Amino acid sequence: MNTSERFMRGRLAVEGKHGKPESVEAEGAGGEPGGRLRRHEALIRPPKPSRRDPSRRCACVAALAGCCLPRVGPATPLSPAPIFVLNSLDADVSVIDPATLHETRRIPVGKEPHHLYTTPDDRSLLVANAVGDSITFIDPRTAQVQRELTGITDPYQLRFSPDMRWFVTLANRLNHVDIYRWMPEDPDRPLQLARRLPTGRTPSHQWIDSGSRTVYASMQDSSELVAIDLATQTLRWRVATGKLPADVYLTADDRTLFVALTGDRFVEAYDVSSGPARLLQRIETGEGAHAFRALGDKRHVFVSNRAADTISLIDTAARAVVAQLPGPGGPDCMELTADGKTLLVSSRWIRKLTLVDVATRRVVGQVRVGTSPHGVFTLDHAPRQ
Repeated sequence: MNTSERFMRGRLAVEGKHGKPESVEAEGAGGEPGGRLRRHEALIRPPKPSRRDPSRRCACVAALAGCCLPRVGPATPLSPAPIFVLNSLDADVSVIDPATLHETRRIPVGKEPHHLYTTPDDRSLLVANAVGDSITFIDPRTAQVQRELTGITDPYQLRFSPDMRWFVTLANRLNHVDIYRWMPEDPDRPLQLARRLPTGRTPSHQWIDSGSRTVYASMQDSSELVAIDLATQTLRWRVATGKLPADVYLTADDRTLFVALTGDRFVEAYDVSSGPARLLQRIETGEGAHAFRALGDKRHVFVSNRAADTISLIDTAARAVVAQLPGPGGPDCMELTADGKTLLVSSRWIRKLTLVDVATRRVVGQVRVGTSPHGVFTLDHAPRQ
């Protein structure tokens, strides 16, 4: 049974009568109960109605995972891999069984988990707890907590460099970028701060090129895009963008960078092949353009339009929207199943994970999760470009 077939079986658990998805329930005005919204989120909320030896590094990462918190009983892999959803205002992670589409449990983490990323060998899922100043390591197969690293300042957004040397975090509250050396051979200090760079206001999202040379990062409240040289850990250039730039996506050839404008209805395409970024085109997608997820064919990429409640599919070669999909409840982060058939979307304002069939462009299910769901991940996913 492939991944999408398992999702279709699970629809019975989350759909209402006659096969229709359960109704979308809006949260109260002014944000989710008991929580607070970051400034840029409140603005777009809709109205109320060296290459080291890889084998050695992998062995070190495995050792790092094993030295963590004590386990209760043996680890039992879940097959297929679970779906993880970060509930940013509940300080926990929903674990969802993809076969039944039931939330099986919650994993407590630090305060305000927003984004996540895996270690280079996929043995650990790193959950960045922005206000908790910590990173929680979770086994992406068994959903067991492996360890927690503290003293990581405001890790709102995070990413490893492809060469496995660097780990970069964006401090959304504190307006700086931290560059860490990734040292899994040191279980006590696997992340060692190399440089802290002051940046523009509200660092938001990042991408690192395939050569592990450059970090591209959006500065949301100063409406800028910056490039950081990883070798020297210095700022390479800074350019102005449209309103409230959020997620960024770099094409597989490292030449074109797409920037989603959460304060507008456009995605901007920039030539970053040489020198400072040069604006090529503005692509209209929908109000509150926010997060990207590649289709996996190295040509097409989805963008969630959080205020428009839609998802656009962009042809990166033609630089044009080629399809529109539904995204109820403030679509934010997205994941794509390994077969490329089902898009998993965190519906930020309605406490749900929404499943969208890519071929039919229809919502096929929803799973109730926690407050203000943000990052979403499964190990059984399609390629990232």
